[in-house]
Amino acid sequence: MEVCTWKYPSPYELYNWPSWDIMLREQTEFADPHIRAQQYRAVVDEKGGLSGFVQFFPMLGVTRLGLGLRPDLCGKGSGIGAQFVRLLTREAVRRAPGQEIDLEVLAWNKRAIRTYERAGFTITDTYVKWTPTGTAEFHCMVYDEGLSD
Repeated sequence: MEVCTWKYPSPYELYNWPSWDIMLREQTEFADPHIRAQQYRAVVDEKGGLSGFVQFFPMLGVTRLGLGLRPDLCGKGSGIGAQFVRLLTREAVRRAPGQEIDLEVLAWNKRAIRTYERAGFTITDTYVKWTPTGTAEFHCMVYDEGLSD
């Protein structure tokens, strides 16, 4: 429910989730109890506050990461984003040893791309796909442990 209250500033507002009521009504993503239990995990800080979330989306031979960092923690230049992504990647490797780990990122989101690169991901493909606001260009980025800071 808390993630649905997060509000990212422009131009990142497209990462805002619908209200919890809408998510529940439509049973989408983490509002679906089965998907939430199977794929989503919360990331909490030392005080138990929600810092972010991760989705471990299973694909054949691949774990695709979906992730979100609380808006007030983004873009600070502190390196917390790369630490966050490295933490999630280690957990993905632990859950599915030997599987490729990848993620998708909008091609215009240079801030996220730099963060993912610092965490050991590299762009392997670029394509256009449908989004709720129309088509957009995405990069697929694949994790390579040797590239992590």
